[in-house]
Amino acid sequence: MTAIDCGEWGLVGDIGATNARFALVRPDGSIGFTRAILCNDFATIEEAIAAFLAEASEARPSHSVLAVASSPEGDDVKLTNHAWTFSTDALRNSLGLTELRIVNDFHANALAVPHLAVDELVKIGGGEAAEGTPIGILGPGSGLGVSVLVSTDEGAVAVPGEGGHVTMAAADARESAVLEILRGRFGHVSAERVLSGPGLVNLYGALCQLADAPKAPLTAEQISDSTTRANDHLAREATEMFCAMLGTVAGNLALTVGARGGIYIAGGIVPKLGPTFVQSDFRERFEAKGRFRAYLAGIPTYVVVRPFAALLGAAKLLRVARNTDPR
Repeated sequence: MTAIDCGEWGLVGDIGATNARFALVRPDGSIGFTRAILCNDFATIEEAIAAFLAEASEARPSHSVLAVASSPEGDDVKLTNHAWTFSTDALRNSLGLTELRIVNDFHANALAVPHLAVDELVKIGGGEAAEGTPIGILGPGSGLGVSVLVSTDEGAVAVPGEGGHVTMAAADARESAVLEILRGRFGHVSAERVLSGPGLVNLYGALCQLADAPKAPLTAEQISDSTTRANDHLAREATEMFCAMLGTVAGNLALTVGARGGIYIAGGIVPKLGPTFVQSDFRERFEAKGRFRAYLAGIPTYVVVRPFAALLGAAKLLRVARNTDPR
């Protein structure tokens, strides 16, 4: 992709099923005007971008990178967990862009990782990163994104995939019972079916069914809220199970790709859990891999708390030839 030349502005976006986050990228590579909007407030992605640009007053962009919760291939793009669909060529022409690139949202999240500051991360447990080794990134939000960052002679390269749709495995009898209920509902129970906003609701509903208790009409945010958890033991258990299962999947990712450079948890859910996540069974479950416990104990795990981190990664794809840092 052609980098933005001096004098040219860029548009970057991180588009999920719930929120669409946009920012302008200045000619020097720095991130300018930024906004998050609700996807459901707009019928199309074109309308959402037009609304953002109408509010932005700094400049009109000529190049764009949009990171979407999908596996973009070819001209037609469909979001995995939202109704928006669009043609890349038609969108580029409609917005008057010289160039438009569509990438997976965790492609952008992965590219952001090397540029995160210490205060934009919360370390969970021990371990130290081995320089030059792969890094794993995963994040529960409206879905479950997964990516890997690998070092090459030409710099870090993101390898996005669809790891959120791997089969979810149970680590104990209680999880087995929950997954059995969800298999009756979905057939295949992917990690995303439990490790996402809708997944947390699925966990809570299954636990209510096991307890033969009425299922309160709670959203994921309400289930994980400290007040709800204090008054509803099944909401508390669902949140605890969510954190532990995320540890299982994170540990699987670390083993699969040899992510001795660390595992980074992004997405919109975990940062909001704060101390609840730090004190959860996430790290214990991450390391609980039998003979490879010591291997995983040496791998650091982090929660990314920088807002709109994926926009930083998308901006890296638009930076000027001069090695500027879009922070």
